[in-house]
Amino acid sequence: MASMKKNALIAAAICLVHTWFALPPHAVAGALPEFSGLVETYGPSVVNISTRQSHRTTRKFQGFSVPDLPEGSLFHDFFRHFFGGEGLTPHDEDRQSRSLSSGFFISADGYLLTNFQVVQGANKIIVRTSDRREFPAKLVGTDRRSDIALLKVEAQGLPPVELGTAKNLKVGDWVLAIGSPFGLDHSATAGIVSAKGRSLPSENYVPFIQTDVVINPGNSGGPLFDLDGKVVGVNSRIYSRTGDFMGLSFAIPIDVAMDVVEQLKATGKVSRGWLGVRIQEVTSELAETFGMDRPRGALVAQLLPNGPAAKSELRVGDVRPE
Repeated sequence: MASMKKNALIAAAICLVHTWFALPPHAVAGALPEFSGLVETYGPSVVNISTRQSHRTTRKFQGFSVPDLPEGSLFHDFFRHFFGGEGLTPHDEDRQSRSLSSGFFISADGYLLTNFQVVQGANKIIVRTSDRREFPAKLVGTDRRSDIALLKVEAQGLPPVELGTAKNLKVGDWVLAIGSPFGLDHSATAGIVSAKGRSLPSENYVPFIQTDVVINPGNSGGPLFDLDGKVVGVNSRIYSRTGDFMGLSFAIPIDVAMDVVEQLKATGKVSRGWLGVRIQEVTSELAETFGMDRPRGALVAQLLPNGPAAKSELRVGDVRPE
């Protein structure tokens, strides 16, 4: 009896496979999300951001030591010729570095979002649109902790994105990223939401959206869209051992980003509440120690001196519920 059921299941699976491959291509494609219309509509809202940074460096001789040589000798002239035209003494010189990343318009009058890391230390910021127009951008404000920067260009009638919310996202939902990986303008990549509310080491201020969307250097600051064409996140970073994409990318929820934007517009800075407490996750071992039926909540690990929590009823070792 069991073998008959097993054979029936195998036969049904084979039938389904044959049916799938027998379907015309348009029927198979219809089962997958359609992104072309979204890219066509909102692609012009995404921009390429190039920055220039000037800094002074000191030229040094590395890898060997240069002996004291009398000026005018054969070897003195040799080292002077090949290792710095100013002689053997290290000297300062001006250098410029450039970076290419992404951003997107959030208003028709020229406000746009990108990452803090994109414009950090920049002396000049240039925004290039999909129709190859270029605008110098003014830095309105930045917030290092959320990795958000607000820029402004002097132009009207620009194509803004439609803002959504990350609150309605579900794990498994399809999402789309548009950006400039490796300087390749307006590249679109798609994937699914892998997790929500993800905390990263040293990043306790952002509940990141984790996706498997292909993100590479240059995508930073670009938008993450849902299937309705609404921006739900700002692509921020990847987890990688090589520097390139390895299947884990993270976006800042647009709700967090827009809260930062409103504060930057109003005051030029971001203010946050400060509790003055360090917490840690309750593991299964800690849960057993505290007589809990399962791990939940957070453990108060430290109260910072003179902080608000130090004046409250909280104590080190307290377990607070979720």
